[in-house]
Amino acid sequence: MNTLRTLRDLIAIDSPSGYTANAIAFIESTLRSYGFCPTQTRKGALRCSLGSNPTIAMAAHTDTLGAIVSGINSNGTLSFSLLGGPLLPSFEGGYVRIHTMDNHVYNGTLLLNNPSTHANNKASTQERSTSVMHVRIDELVSSMQEVEGLGIGVGDIIAFDPKYLEFENGFVKSHFLDNKAGCYVLLEVARNVSESGIDAPVELFFSTYEEVGHGGAPALSPTVEDLLVIDMGVVGDACQGNEYSCSICAKDSGGPYDYDMRKTLVQLAQERGIAHQVDVYPFYSSDGTAAWRAGVDVRVGLIGPGVHASHGMERTHRKGISATIDLCTAYITHAKVASAR
Repeated sequence: MNTLRTLRDLIAIDSPSGYTANAIAFIESTLRSYGFCPTQTRKGALRCSLGSNPTIAMAAHTDTLGAIVSGINSNGTLSFSLLGGPLLPSFEGGYVRIHTMDNHVYNGTLLLNNPSTHANNKASTQERSTSVMHVRIDELVSSMQEVEGLGIGVGDIIAFDPKYLEFENGFVKSHFLDNKAGCYVLLEVARNVSESGIDAPVELFFSTYEEVGHGGAPALSPTVEDLLVIDMGVVGDACQGNEYSCSICAKDSGGPYDYDMRKTLVQLAQERGIAHQVDVYPFYSSDGTAAWRAGVDVRVGLIGPGVHASHGMERTHRKGISATIDLCTAYITHAKVASAR
């Protein structure tokens, strides 16, 4: 891992579920610059072989949390419906971009209804939900008709500003590290494979609907035996993970991941001195869960850098990202050695 510039650039591209074309185009261009030939699926996801006869698929989701315009209010503000499950108190007061069907982009802010404390003494204690919040548009509008005159309508995408920052001590904080950090891991795996010139038995898959539950249901190459999902590791009081390690998930809300695959991942991490934690996630599902439920007949494992404050103002560390890249690389090497026997 030589730079986080690719991560920064990817996070800057708005890509809520259902509006991922620009992020997919960026990933496709990056992979082509490494000498690979990715292809898009009908659902807009991206597949890319790093070698012949892949036995491993590595997946990460490109889509992020967001919102969609569900109505135009009489005072010229917007009501909205959520895409995925953003923690609304963490996004309140944040800037947004409204993407219209005719490709205009308008700025705005996510706010509580009647948000001024000088006019509403319940503002600090009121529960946050879509029914009591709105998007204030940064345009000269105060009626439904004026908003419609801008070309804004129901179904337009609302993207939250990520607030990306990175620091010399290795910390990175931003919305949408879940799961742009996982996408970055796969891009680094591809770059390393390209520079090494090896024939890696790997197929990358960048999904586009994970946050709404059906991203990881691809038709994988018939030679694929293992699906290794790269997604954020949970950091919390009930979990073992941290921001400086690669989390290896034993079980989430969808049930246990493949035992033998997890055992191999743990052994590789131990043998190579890769910082890791084995964990159980109490409220979580992944593209691996979606793949299994869609009937994809492969072993599934789940790993990823630890991300603090998930679905809120997230933070991770370069060490956790590097550890995840290293474990992906170790698993590829293990597969090549095993196939040569």
